[in-house]
Amino acid sequence: MKRAFVEYIWLDGAEPTQALRSKSRLVTFESEPAVSDLPDWGFDGSSTNQADGNDSDCELKPVRVAKDPLRGEGYYLALCEVYNADGSVHATNKRASLVEVMEKGGNEQDAYVGFEQEYTLFNKSGRPLGWPEGGYPAPQGPFYCGVGASNIFGREICDEHAKACEEAGLNIYGTNAEVMPGQWEFQIGYRAFDGEAADPLTMSDHVWLARFLLQRISEKYDVTVSFENKPIKGDWNGAGMHTNFSTRDMRDKSKGMGAIESAVNNLAEKHQLHIENYGSGLADRLTGLHETCSINEFRSGNSDRGASIRIPMATTRKGYGYIEDRRPGANSDPYIVSELLMKTICNL
Repeated sequence: MKRAFVEYIWLDGAEPTQALRSKSRLVTFESEPAVSDLPDWGFDGSSTNQADGNDSDCELKPVRVAKDPLRGEGYYLALCEVYNADGSVHATNKRASLVEVMEKGGNEQDAYVGFEQEYTLFNKSGRPLGWPEGGYPAPQGPFYCGVGASNIFGREICDEHAKACEEAGLNIYGTNAEVMPGQWEFQIGYRAFDGEAADPLTMSDHVWLARFLLQRISEKYDVTVSFENKPIKGDWNGAGMHTNFSTRDMRDKSKGMGAIESAVNNLAEKHQLHIENYGSGLADRLTGLHETCSINEFRSGNSDRGASIRIPMATTRKGYGYIEDRRPGANSDPYIVSELLMKTICNL
């Protein structure tokens, strides 16, 4: 038998945006640990806004295991769902709802989802990296995918995070510096690798694990990661989590554009429902400026980054492929985003 420390990771009850929590325990197993090897574990829900002090026990049930690239060989991460002491699903457990949707018809759609997670790095003084004290950097322009010390701030964190995600077995497929200095993006989703999953549940799990790794790495640099939708008010880009989505029919040469048009029509009808669930402070970001569509408007467009739904160039050229929902905020929950897209587009 082997023994290893496993980091149990879960989402707390913070409002309006849930935060990550974790704690570690020693676990025994025969070879590489699977979910079935990991015991359920209790925690004090009164300290995470998930229970009252007079009845505070909540339960962690591991649902996905990954290697822990930060502690190294022989250490693991366990993403967990939260349950009440009586065995019922906790109200803060949004993953369980997505699982239910997938089991009740979602899996038959063979959906692929990918997330473009933007984030902003802040120093101890509360300024984004690269911002002068008491002032502002040069206007936006040279920072997006920029190179050089005058344009790029925090690359070492971005690079270390990308490496950690790959070593953990997460579906990371790209990174880039964003439009505002101190702002970055990583992408989780379909990579066209043989046998690799890109379904909504797996990719949503991977986003949460990637967020965890990013925040853990930032501790070493004494830097804070912000997922706020508009971390700096004014004439600066906000931060989103653009979501790429397709079903089997959307990727089919003979059905593609028809399925895509149907998806866009369905999304237009449910625009307000999605807006209400796409992250806190979304109105600050979806102003109609800075590559966004107004929160009060729904429109789609080919290669249009000012639309609610962008039809990518490759999709338009081929006549089949995927769409990009540009509305979700950086602090949105990928479980909720995935569930809404599945329900709305697939009529589930």
